[in-house]
Amino acid sequence: MPSRRSTKVAEAKRLLILNGPNLNLLGRREPDQYGRQTLKEIEDQLRSYAASRGAEIRFVQSNHEGALIDAIQSTIGWADAIVVNPAALTHTSVGLRDAILAANIPTVEVHLSNIYRREEFRHQSLIADVAIGQITGFGAFSYLLGVQAALHLVEKGRS
Repeated sequence: MPSRRSTKVAEAKRLLILNGPNLNLLGRREPDQYGRQTLKEIEDQLRSYAASRGAEIRFVQSNHEGALIDAIQSTIGWADAIVVNPAALTHTSVGLRDAILAANIPTVEVHLSNIYRREEFRHQSLIADVAIGQITGFGAFSYLLGVQAALHLVEKGRS
């Protein structure tokens, strides 16, 4: 009979990819700032990558803070890690921050643009101190880096 540890390593890895306000407009919203890829194109790439790593992904995008908080809470017990692009909520949402903290699920914060090279008000992230790490400024590639980091955390935690 396999040990509990070996069984746990073989389990599927599960990630929640959470996207905040206006990210549904990627590809046409300020493409010089955010790139020309749509959110669906990014999701398709991440889904393919995750499958190659034996991982399952759920995607949630909402322009409503409460819906994002509900998504985090609903994945407690399911998700092994979260990759979040809180978008404008990065700088304003104590509720989103508190939901991540309460869920106690390892979280990686990602941003398409480098928030530290933009307007001063974007330099503060209310999410950063409750995330394991932050990836910012690599365009759509930020998401892939975030998923790689999240999977690394999950695999490291299971070994």
